[in-house]
Amino acid sequence: MQASPLDGIRVADFTQALSGPYCTMLLADLGADVVKVEMPGRGDDSRHWGPPFVDDTAAYFLSVNRNKRSIELDLRSPEGREHAADLVAGSDVLVENWRPGTAQRLGLDAATLTARHPLLVHCSISGFGADGPPRAGYDQIVQGMSGWMTLTGDQDGPPFKAGVPVGDISAGMFAAHGILAALLRRERTGRGGVVDVAMLDSLVSMLAYQATRYFATGVAPLREGNQHATIAPYGTFDTKDGSLNICVGNDLQFQRLCAALGIPEVGEEPRYATNRQRLDNREELRGRLNDVLTGLDSADVLRRMEVAGVPAGPIRTLDEVFADDEVQGRGLQLRVEHPTLGEVSMAGGPWRIDGQPVAIRLPPPVLGQHTDQVLAEVARHRSTDEEFLSSPHQAEVNDDTAAVERNAP
Repeated sequence: MQASPLDGIRVADFTQALSGPYCTMLLADLGADVVKVEMPGRGDDSRHWGPPFVDDTAAYFLSVNRNKRSIELDLRSPEGREHAADLVAGSDVLVENWRPGTAQRLGLDAATLTARHPLLVHCSISGFGADGPPRAGYDQIVQGMSGWMTLTGDQDGPPFKAGVPVGDISAGMFAAHGILAALLRRERTGRGGVVDVAMLDSLVSMLAYQATRYFATGVAPLREGNQHATIAPYGTFDTKDGSLNICVGNDLQFQRLCAALGIPEVGEEPRYATNRQRLDNREELRGRLNDVLTGLDSADVLRRMEVAGVPAGPIRTLDEVFADDEVQGRGLQLRVEHPTLGEVSMAGGPWRIDGQPVAIRLPPPVLGQHTDQVLAEVARHRSTDEEFLSSPHQAEVNDDTAAVERNAP
């Protein structure tokens, strides 16, 4: 089997909950040896965030902790801090998502560690930045503060959060991006670096064209429901038996849409000739389209759109998503045998590298499952920092990996 992109990279993972573990799972999926440091007897808080539980382990924890090893360290004790220092000395990357100030109290802050270990990439994930206020950043708080909730929901309804924790997930993704960039720079320059990612920064950066609309007009965009603010017709439409999405990106697609619905004359009307004109007459146009669509079954409309080359798609529930042949064929449902829970499933990763999807080398770990193994490894390499950073970490990993199989499409 071809080596994974991050084979040989060790990550000391001092994160919990969602943003940090999501970041380190992405690195683990790419082949890094991620050592998850957890509080003795309790572990990551997300182990207890349920229901639902699989036996006594929360589905929340299972969703973002595959391909990692777990060790228990009490960072409040001298012995625990000593083991943590050894682990960091033998690692290429450290990731933490404590409140600002906590890392300094533990002696695991970026300034201290990068001075001692110049090859280390130190990543901090927080709600409001390493130099921001020392308050917890919870996803819904940050969605509200970033403006996302004013952009989500019906035009006449209250603000809504997104249906997935986009603040946590985006911060984890951007942190992984920053770490990879820092590792690449290390290859060229021989020095590590510091990555500082905030949930607020992540969501504000993702405002993208909505932010530019505000800068261009001086008017803050508001909720558009399931319509598009600058393209028409583009959004959710009712049919005889449900709803679906139709997204018309140009004038030719609009003409094809009208022809496919049996109303070619609408596609030829001058007041709908351009996107700007369709936006000016959007509600009237939606009414004319709805007159036809509400008399047709969703499956019929989707067939017509496919033939016409008009972008359209169903609106699925998650059971329908994971029953879809394309989703299964892309390896987006992973199944793994857990040492205490039996078979568990989780969403797959987004990459195919050299044609291969994400593989599960290790299931989400039992609390402290790898403590003895990892501490023995770092003890063997305690002599110098240089030995740590040049050692083939990955070759020591995964005595139990052979029993783990990913779900083949």
